[in-house]
Amino acid sequence: MKIRLVNDGVFTPIESINDTLIAPANGFYWIDADVDDLIVLQPLFGLHDLAVEDCLSEEEQRPKLEIYESQYFLVINSIRFDDEEIFLRALNIFLGHHYLITVTRQKINELRSVKPILWEQEVNHADRFLYHLIDIVVDNYFTVGDRIEARIESLEEDILMHTKKSHLTEIIGLRSEILWLKKALGPQRELIATLNKKDLRLIDNELQKYFGDIHENAVKVYETFETYRDLMGNLREAYQSSVANRANEIMRVFTALTTIFMPLTFITGIYGMNFDYIPGMHESFGSIVLLVCMAVIGFGMFYFFRKKDWL
Repeated sequence: MKIRLVNDGVFTPIESINDTLIAPANGFYWIDADVDDLIVLQPLFGLHDLAVEDCLSEEEQRPKLEIYESQYFLVINSIRFDDEEIFLRALNIFLGHHYLITVTRQKINELRSVKPILWEQEVNHADRFLYHLIDIVVDNYFTVGDRIEARIESLEEDILMHTKKSHLTEIIGLRSEILWLKKALGPQRELIATLNKKDLRLIDNELQKYFGDIHENAVKVYETFETYRDLMGNLREAYQSSVANRANEIMRVFTALTTIFMPLTFITGIYGMNFDYIPGMHESFGSIVLLVCMAVIGFGMFYFFRKKDWL
């Protein structure tokens, strides 16, 4: 657990958690904790049992805002895209009048990214810290969206150039992740809309207007992933079309080869009959003449098919 006094964007480490119980003369306290630290934090700050239970739960939490007497409890999902897999990590936030507590199970990059912004903007209030943190979380969805779009374009190019069976597995897997992510974005969009419109005494009225801008971005993210879902459907159709075209191409080659060998098979069939007299059978150069004729017929038909662009 890390405890900092944030005053005009400047971070000052605090040794004792008891020092955070009283509001500082200037600034606010940021307590960056993990789930194990809730044993200490709950009695000191009066954290609600239901909120603590949500933090301790290993199940995926729905983004939400819970309003309690002295604090707000928020759950928002941070996004990561590692090794072609999408991860959502719950960021639990307790917002009080003079403190902000972040509780996480894994490391969340946004908590590191927000520090330079706090210093640059000379942040002095917990609600403004909350605004910048949520803004970064939503912006990262655009970054992940760009990587997903690049992956879709790369996959489409691979399918058009050389279709593989593994492409279908990738399409199904990526489409499932996009649908799952889109499902999680709906509640998150609603959460940000609540921060923008609802009367919240711990968030400054002027600051609430800025949450409207974040809400617009959240809507854009939701619509973007809706588009990605449609693109994955088109990609699957392109795969199926490519497979069908490839099968048709193979069948066309086999058909042409079969057609070429039909007259050759006919000739060899005749000369395999047990007749006493077959033209050229007893001639010294009969076999050579026959092979030359078969070669001429075969190559002639091959040239004809190539000229017609059938092969």
